[in-house]
Amino acid sequence: MATLSEKKTGLFFGSFNPIHIGHLIIANHIVQNSDLDDIWFVISPQSPFKKKASLLADYHRYALVDYAVEDNNKLWASNIEFKLPQPSYTIHSLAFLEEKYPMKEFALIMGEDNIIHIDKWKNGNYILDNYPIYVYPRPNIKKSKFHNHKNITIIKDVPLMEISSSFIRNSIKEGKDVRYLLSNKVWQYIEEMRFYK
Repeated sequence: MATLSEKKTGLFFGSFNPIHIGHLIIANHIVQNSDLDDIWFVISPQSPFKKKASLLADYHRYALVDYAVEDNNKLWASNIEFKLPQPSYTIHSLAFLEEKYPMKEFALIMGEDNIIHIDKWKNGNYILDNYPIYVYPRPNIKKSKFHNHKNITIIKDVPLMEISSSFIRNSIKEGKDVRYLLSNKVWQYIEEMRFYK
């Protein structure tokens, strides 16, 4: 049996602002239907493609992810990007993780809407050529030149999710009840802290 340091770990990068049931359903489906031993939700302090102003504080987003996955021993919250230079680039995070966990094999998890732009990422072609990438389908995405790459695995039979964190934030701002789009503890934390009001 592999030790924690030798496991094959999927890295699911995102702002998770907030984490919702779509993220959890996708991660759980992939870890149950692939060769991954576990999945880390890597909370990004700042994506190069997003404005920081709209983000909850890092530690609040980490707490929300931690609450969301606390009862699943295959899903974990990770704050490794909090200690790295910002904005967060995937290639820097991968280099840091490989140095810290030399026995572990890492793979990436991303939506189909991201894979079509991977060549625009910092060292995107290097990532594509050197890491397994598990892609969950998105509705209405056209096939790209990357879909048939040897390192790309399109996950089959995954429920198609059209829930977005921005939809949840906007709904809360408008005073709507979004409790069924979030795990119970996440919804309670957001309510108690009056986030996104």
